[in-house]
Amino acid sequence: MHPKRRTLALALPATLAALMGATPAAPAAPATPPTPAAPASGPAAAGADRHGPKPTIVLVHGAFADASSWSGTIRRLQRAGYPVLAPANPLRGLATDTAYLRSVLAAVEGPVVLVGHSYGGAVISGAALGDSRVRALVYIAAFTPDKGESAAELAAKFPGSTLGDTVNPRSYPLPGGGTGIELVIEQARFQRQFAADVCTADAAVMAATQRPVATAALEEKAGEAAWKTIPSWALIATADKNIPPAAERWMARRAGSHITEVDASHAVAVSRPAVVTDVILHAVRATR
Repeated sequence: MHPKRRTLALALPATLAALMGATPAAPAAPATPPTPAAPASGPAAAGADRHGPKPTIVLVHGAFADASSWSGTIRRLQRAGYPVLAPANPLRGLATDTAYLRSVLAAVEGPVVLVGHSYGGAVISGAALGDSRVRALVYIAAFTPDKGESAAELAAKFPGSTLGDTVNPRSYPLPGGGTGIELVIEQARFQRQFAADVCTADAAVMAATQRPVATAALEEKAGEAAWKTIPSWALIATADKNIPPAAERWMARRAGSHITEVDASHAVAVSRPAVVTDVILHAVRATR
């Protein structure tokens, strides 16, 4: 580790320490993936059909990413005739990020399918709670926390994450005064860590536009989990270096999610948008 980062890490809260090493639990056996639903062929008219109104599909990005990471998925969903929203996730704190997503959902008419990548999975789990319009939850290489769990704890539950060796902490001003700590992935290490199966040029753009995540967001413990009452689907990225695939699989099994696995990096929405779209459409069709 670079000397400067080692010095800064000493002042960090438990988040980075957990990401950089913890006592691993034994990984679960791989799940047998279901056959993904075939994507719709040709354009379809958005709105109502014989099954009722089409749900709005809301895509929530995670840490070190932005809403553009969903571009390939958005194009495919729109061609299939679905209304789509991909709001900016503030990445400042789990409770505040969840409240913000709820405000986005409040402006949506009709049914909703919520999709979360990475830390975005924790956000959709909270935002969907008590919202009867949410038909399905879809977790894309994502955290699926239960009450009292944090993203940092879940990432450290199984071996395999190398994120802690690639991030730099930096301070930022808090609205009420004082400073917080946020994390960014070193641009030179971004592709290998986050997007190993994305072309170098695109990964360089992703590294330059990554949105930092506050350590407070990764440390904050989740409230009640909506996946206990709403059907869920999960895509496991088996080459993920941010969240250990064993952790993704363990969380998905616990939630009773319909599981699909794909050989992809953490940036699976960028590298494998067709697979991501298929999982989402499977969830949509199964809950209409």
